[in-house]
Amino acid sequence: MRRRMRGTAVAAIALTSLMVSACAKDSGGSTTSTGSTGGCEFAEAPTAPVTSSTDAVSGDKVDGSALKIGLAYDIGGRGDASFNDLAAAGFDKAIADMGVKKENTRELSAAPNEDESAKQTRLRQLASEGFNPIVGVGFAYTESLRVVAPEFPNVQFGLVDSVVDGVSNVTPLVFAEQEGAFLAGVVAAYQSKKCHVGFIGGVDIPLIQKFEAGYYQGAKTAAPKISLDKKYITPAGDFTGFQDPPKGQEAAKGLIDKGADVVYPAAGVSGIGVFAAVKQSGVLAIGCDADQYNQPALAANRDVIVASSLKRVDVAVYDFFHAAAKNDLASLPKVFDLRSNGMGYATSGGKIDAKLQGILEGYKQQIIEGKIEVASTV
Repeated sequence: MRRRMRGTAVAAIALTSLMVSACAKDSGGSTTSTGSTGGCEFAEAPTAPVTSSTDAVSGDKVDGSALKIGLAYDIGGRGDASFNDLAAAGFDKAIADMGVKKENTRELSAAPNEDESAKQTRLRQLASEGFNPIVGVGFAYTESLRVVAPEFPNVQFGLVDSVVDGVSNVTPLVFAEQEGAFLAGVVAAYQSKKCHVGFIGGVDIPLIQKFEAGYYQGAKTAAPKISLDKKYITPAGDFTGFQDPPKGQEAAKGLIDKGADVVYPAAGVSGIGVFAAVKQSGVLAIGCDADQYNQPALAANRDVIVASSLKRVDVAVYDFFHAAAKNDLASLPKVFDLRSNGMGYATSGGKIDAKLQGILEGYKQQIIEGKIEVASTV
């Protein structure tokens, strides 16, 4: 998930209770009453057949054997079990599918709270060494690309989670994070025994607030009387909130102590600590950005992860390299959302039954059709 972070995004230090009104329009279609299962009382819910999604764009085979492609990670880098790992997956798939030679690839990582000049140096290094196209993973590269991209007008840059206005060789790879988070909120409502759920944000920034807004709207749409609490690990400007598992664990414990029995973190590497606290407390969690049930770094605690919202940074990164190789960047979606398979959900672990999957598909279809508009702010 992640701040951009496509996250990732994935709020203040104080704990607050928050009620969010749903923005659902009348569906006009068939619904099913789910009633109450000892936790929440549920609203009438739409249902739809469960469909499968594809991993990345399908299309012509592209010969990328002559390309040199680069990836500049956000903090956390490859191995964060979240946002950066998704970017890495898209990068790896592009290399394999397009036949890019290993020696013609380069990955560079960032450090927490590094100076802006470090980001510019990283991008210049890739571009000056002949890498093209290049992806900056996360909105932290916005200002750096505003400076560096015009210096290399023949290099195509992709930027996850942000836009650089007026710079033609920077392609934005942005997401409707709130749509995937809405579905996470629906899952949380149905999985909660206390009708009380929580949200943990890594850093209090607009990107992560999109996750919060969608999650709360989804939970309130499914169960209008649900209780909702939140906590952000660090304020805006302090990006260590995305890379501090102990603080993630502390934040989760605080929400659980207040009564939340399903916790959803949009907090990057800090989510590792969240899942540890959830397991210790015997409650449940929902993953963010990646299918976190299947992330090796989370294997010890994965049994508490009942579902994950998917921010398909892997799809966006792969599609960017594929389109750049074809000289067809205009074919990319303006926003990676549920409709374009840029957002989604995963139910690995077998804890979500067929009935709830049908409900999730019903809500997903209503969002795609515009019958539900998911807000990006609370």
